[in-house]
Amino acid sequence: MKNHIVSAFRLSLVMLAIVGIYLIVVYAGSKVLPTQGNAEIINYKGQKFYANIGQEFKSEKYFHGRPSNVNYNAAGSGGSNKGPSNKEYLETVQKRIDTLKLQNPEMGNAKVPVELATASGSGLDPDISEEGALYQAKRISKMRNLSVEKINTLIKDQTQKPFLGLFGPSKINVLKLNIALDQLK
Repeated sequence: MKNHIVSAFRLSLVMLAIVGIYLIVVYAGSKVLPTQGNAEIINYKGQKFYANIGQEFKSEKYFHGRPSNVNYNAAGSGGSNKGPSNKEYLETVQKRIDTLKLQNPEMGNAKVPVELATASGSGLDPDISEEGALYQAKRISKMRNLSVEKINTLIKDQTQKPFLGLFGPSKINVLKLNIALDQLK
Protein backbone atom coordinates (compact mmCIF):
# COMPACT_ATOMS: atom_id res chain seq x y z
CA MET A 1 0.00 0.00 0.00
CA LYS A 2 2.84 2.38 0.89
CA ASN A 3 4.45 1.79 -2.54
CA HIS A 4 1.23 2.81 -4.31
CA ILE A 5 0.93 6.04 -2.33
CA VAL A 6 4.57 6.95 -3.01
CA SER A 7 4.17 6.16 -6.73
CA ALA A 8 0.97 8.22 -6.95
CA PHE A 9 2.66 11.14 -5.17
CA ARG A 10 5.66 10.99 -7.55
CA LEU A 11 3.37 10.86 -10.58
CA SER A 12 1.42 13.84 -9.25
CA LEU A 13 4.63 15.86 -8.85
CA VAL A 14 5.82 14.95 -12.35
CA MET A 15 2.45 15.90 -13.89
CA LEU A 16 2.39 19.15 -11.92
CA ALA A 17 5.82 20.02 -13.32
CA ILE A 18 4.81 19.11 -16.89
CA VAL A 19 1.57 21.12 -16.73
CA GLY A 20 3.42 24.06 -15.14
CA ILE A 21 6.05 24.06 -17.89
CA TYR A 22 3.32 23.80 -20.54
CA LEU A 23 1.46 26.80 -19.11
CA ILE A 24 4.65 28.88 -19.00
CA VAL A 25 5.46 28.00 -22.62
CA VAL A 26 1.93 28.85 -23.82
CA TYR A 27 1.89 32.13 -21.90
CA ALA A 28 5.35 33.15 -23.14
CA GLY A 29 4.42 32.11 -26.67
CA SER A 30 1.32 34.29 -26.61
CA LYS A 31 3.45 37.33 -25.76
CA VAL A 32 5.34 36.86 -29.04
CA LEU A 33 2.16 37.24 -31.10
CA PRO A 34 1.25 40.67 -32.53
CA THR A 35 -1.66 41.16 -30.10
CA GLN A 36 0.23 39.49 -27.23
CA GLY A 37 -2.60 37.05 -26.62
CA ASN A 38 -5.24 39.75 -26.22
CA ALA A 39 -8.25 40.61 -28.34
CA GLU A 40 -7.64 42.92 -31.27
CA ILE A 41 -10.05 45.81 -30.86
CA ILE A 42 -10.88 48.08 -33.80
CA ASN A 43 -12.70 51.37 -33.30
CA TYR A 44 -14.53 52.36 -36.47
CA LYS A 45 -17.21 55.01 -36.90
CA GLY A 46 -17.70 55.28 -33.14
CA GLN A 47 -18.20 51.55 -32.63
CA LYS A 48 -15.93 48.94 -31.08
CA PHE A 49 -15.35 45.70 -33.01
CA TYR A 50 -13.30 42.63 -32.11
CA ALA A 51 -11.25 41.62 -35.12
CA ASN A 52 -10.70 38.07 -33.87
CA ILE A 53 -14.43 37.30 -33.68
CA GLY A 54 -16.46 36.76 -36.84
CA GLN A 55 -18.94 39.50 -37.72
CA GLU A 56 -22.10 39.21 -39.79
CA PHE A 57 -22.30 41.33 -42.95
CA LYS A 58 -25.65 41.11 -44.72
CA SER A 59 -25.35 43.94 -47.23
CA GLU A 60 -24.47 42.97 -50.79
CA LYS A 61 -21.86 45.74 -50.90
CA TYR A 62 -19.70 44.00 -48.27
CA PHE A 63 -17.68 40.82 -48.25
CA HIS A 64 -19.38 38.03 -46.32
CA GLY A 65 -17.50 35.80 -43.92
CA ARG A 66 -18.07 32.24 -42.85
CA PRO A 67 -21.54 31.21 -41.76
CA SER A 68 -22.03 30.82 -38.01
CA ASN A 69 -23.92 28.13 -36.12
CA VAL A 70 -24.14 30.45 -33.08
CA ASN A 71 -25.32 33.59 -34.91
CA TYR A 72 -21.94 35.24 -34.28
CA ASN A 73 -22.59 35.25 -30.52
CA ALA A 74 -19.20 35.16 -28.82
CA ALA A 75 -20.80 34.27 -25.47
CA GLY A 76 -21.22 30.69 -26.65
CA SER A 77 -19.15 29.34 -29.48
CA GLY A 78 -19.84 25.99 -31.08
CA GLY A 79 -20.24 24.00 -34.24
CA SER A 80 -23.25 22.09 -35.46
CA ASN A 81 -21.74 18.71 -34.49
CA LYS A 82 -23.30 17.22 -37.61
CA GLY A 83 -21.16 15.02 -39.79
CA PRO A 84 -20.77 15.17 -43.57
CA SER A 85 -23.25 12.31 -44.00
CA ASN A 86 -26.02 14.02 -42.02
CA LYS A 87 -28.93 14.79 -44.34
CA GLU A 88 -29.95 18.00 -42.52
CA TYR A 89 -26.36 19.29 -42.60
CA LEU A 90 -26.03 18.55 -46.32
CA GLU A 91 -29.30 20.41 -47.00
CA THR A 92 -28.05 23.42 -45.01
CA VAL A 93 -24.77 23.50 -46.94
CA GLN A 94 -26.60 23.17 -50.27
CA LYS A 95 -28.89 26.09 -49.33
CA ARG A 96 -25.83 28.19 -48.53
CA ILE A 97 -24.25 27.28 -51.88
CA ASP A 98 -27.46 28.14 -53.73
CA THR A 99 -27.68 31.48 -51.91
CA LEU A 100 -24.05 32.29 -52.75
CA LYS A 101 -24.63 31.50 -56.40
CA LEU A 102 -27.68 33.79 -56.43
CA GLN A 103 -25.73 36.58 -54.74
CA ASN A 104 -22.77 36.15 -57.10
CA PRO A 105 -24.29 35.33 -60.51
CA GLU A 106 -21.16 36.63 -62.26
CA MET A 107 -19.32 33.53 -61.01
CA GLY A 108 -21.52 31.15 -63.02
CA ASN A 109 -20.66 27.55 -62.23
CA ALA A 110 -17.36 28.35 -60.50
CA LYS A 111 -16.72 26.23 -57.44
CA VAL A 112 -17.86 27.91 -54.21
CA PRO A 113 -14.97 28.08 -51.71
CA VAL A 114 -15.68 25.70 -48.85
CA GLU A 115 -15.45 28.30 -46.07
CA LEU A 116 -18.27 30.34 -47.58
CA ALA A 117 -20.65 27.37 -47.32
CA THR A 118 -19.56 25.73 -44.07
CA ALA A 119 -19.34 27.12 -40.54
CA SER A 120 -16.18 26.75 -38.50
CA GLY A 121 -15.98 24.60 -35.38
CA SER A 122 -16.38 27.65 -33.15
CA GLY A 123 -18.89 29.45 -35.36
CA LEU A 124 -16.82 32.61 -34.86
CA ASP A 125 -14.04 32.38 -37.45
CA PRO A 126 -13.22 35.96 -38.56
CA ASP A 127 -11.21 34.93 -41.62
CA ILE A 128 -11.78 33.64 -45.13
CA SER A 129 -9.33 32.49 -47.76
CA GLU A 130 -8.14 34.65 -50.60
CA GLU A 131 -10.24 32.47 -52.92
CA GLY A 132 -13.32 33.19 -50.77
CA ALA A 133 -12.76 36.94 -51.16
CA LEU A 134 -12.02 36.69 -54.90
CA TYR A 135 -15.26 34.72 -55.36
CA GLN A 136 -17.16 37.78 -54.08
CA ALA A 137 -15.04 40.44 -55.85
CA LYS A 138 -17.24 40.86 -58.93
CA ARG A 139 -20.37 41.37 -56.82
CA ILE A 140 -18.60 43.97 -54.68
CA SER A 141 -17.26 45.68 -57.80
CA LYS A 142 -20.73 45.90 -59.30
CA MET A 143 -22.43 47.07 -56.08
CA ARG A 144 -19.84 49.78 -55.41
CA ASN A 145 -19.13 50.85 -59.00
CA LEU A 146 -15.43 50.05 -58.61
CA SER A 147 -13.21 48.15 -61.01
CA VAL A 148 -12.62 44.47 -60.35
CA GLU A 149 -8.89 45.18 -60.52
CA LYS A 150 -9.19 47.68 -57.66
CA ILE A 151 -11.10 45.14 -55.56
CA ASN A 152 -8.58 42.40 -56.37
CA THR A 153 -5.71 44.71 -55.37
CA LEU A 154 -7.47 45.42 -52.07
CA ILE A 155 -7.86 41.68 -51.49
CA LYS A 156 -4.16 41.09 -52.18
CA ASP A 157 -3.21 43.94 -49.82
CA GLN A 158 -5.40 42.54 -47.03
CA THR A 159 -4.14 38.96 -47.37
CA GLN A 160 -2.19 37.84 -44.32
CA LYS A 161 0.56 35.37 -45.12
CA PRO A 162 1.18 32.33 -42.90
CA PHE A 163 2.82 32.99 -39.50
CA LEU A 164 6.60 32.99 -40.02
CA GLY A 165 5.88 31.88 -43.59
CA LEU A 166 5.26 28.35 -42.35
CA PHE A 167 2.30 27.97 -40.02
CA GLY A 168 -1.23 27.96 -41.40
CA PRO A 169 -2.76 29.13 -44.66
CA SER A 170 -2.99 32.63 -46.09
CA LYS A 171 -6.13 34.34 -44.83
CA ILE A 172 -8.10 37.59 -44.90
CA ASN A 173 -9.86 39.12 -41.91
CA VAL A 174 -13.33 40.00 -43.21
CA LEU A 175 -13.88 42.90 -40.80
CA LYS A 176 -10.58 44.56 -41.75
CA LEU A 177 -11.26 43.91 -45.43
CA ASN A 178 -14.69 45.58 -45.24
CA ILE A 179 -13.31 48.57 -43.33
CA ALA A 180 -10.61 48.98 -45.99
CA LEU A 181 -13.33 48.62 -48.63
CA ASP A 182 -15.29 51.48 -47.06
CA GLN A 183 -12.16 53.66 -47.18
CA LEU A 184 -11.51 52.84 -50.84
CA LYS A 185 -12.26 55.67 -53.25
